[in-house]
Amino acid sequence: MSEQHPTPVSVLGLGAMGRAIADAIHRGGHPTTVWNRTAGRADSLVAKGLALAPTATAAVEASPVIVVCLLDDASVRDTLTPLADSLAGRLVINVTTMTPQQAREAAAWAAEQGIEYLAGAIMAIPQMIGLPVASLLYSGSTAAFDTHRPLLELLGGARFFGSDAGRAALYDLALLGSMYAMFAGVAHGAAMVASEGLPTAEFVAMAGPWISAMTTGLPRHAEYFDSGDYAAEVQSLDFNKAALDTIAEASREQGVGTDVIAAVQTLIDRQVAAGHGKDSFARIFESIRHPADAS
Repeated sequence: MSEQHPTPVSVLGLGAMGRAIADAIHRGGHPTTVWNRTAGRADSLVAKGLALAPTATAAVEASPVIVVCLLDDASVRDTLTPLADSLAGRLVINVTTMTPQQAREAAAWAAEQGIEYLAGAIMAIPQMIGLPVASLLYSGSTAAFDTHRPLLELLGGARFFGSDAGRAALYDLALLGSMYAMFAGVAHGAAMVASEGLPTAEFVAMAGPWISAMTTGLPRHAEYFDSGDYAAEVQSLDFNKAALDTIAEASREQGVGTDVIAAVQTLIDRQVAAGHGKDSFARIFESIRHPADAS
């Protein structure tokens, strides 16, 4: 539809993220209908002028574009399967967190029902939705992404990863895995500092810039990963093994758990045991990519 007649949109699922999405779409000028199993979650949105549908079917029938933001794959299946007939001929934008395979299966089901499908992944917290800092990843229907890009950009930066509906989920979970591992590492360091009764604020203030500085080396790591040539330029796995072993020893001395550090030690030890101690630390990629084969 034109800017004079913005596309009506319905949002299924009103958790914190669903509410933020619905609010951003409404503020962008689109007639917005919402539905949630617990209707009370819509109160703040209704007060702003959004329409509350009494049923999921009514929500779907109110709009040609349906945004789905539910808990998981099972909840999406449970909600959408009974709505197949109503959804036919409409666009479903599913931003529920899923595995790549689940996203592909959802897209295949949608195609069988005559539903246009765009898989989405949200790299943001609810408070970031609608701001430039928010990033949303999409894959699936190229036509849907191109046609509705202005709508999608109401939520944040929109990046398309092609027609494979599972690709956005792949990048989403890969990025989230990186984030969680980083936070776990910071928690480990904070625990070491706290073991002597020191506040963690000073440590965290130092950790942020330190981690940021280290990320400048990530492009070189990607070159190692893609080429398979792990010849060390600076510090070898042997060097890093000694460092991790010392961190683990110090952690035990401080009475701190070594769960986080032990995971990295295991990845290094597999490669060293296979004779790659002189290679770059980046070679732990092979321990992760091929867990049954350290070579």
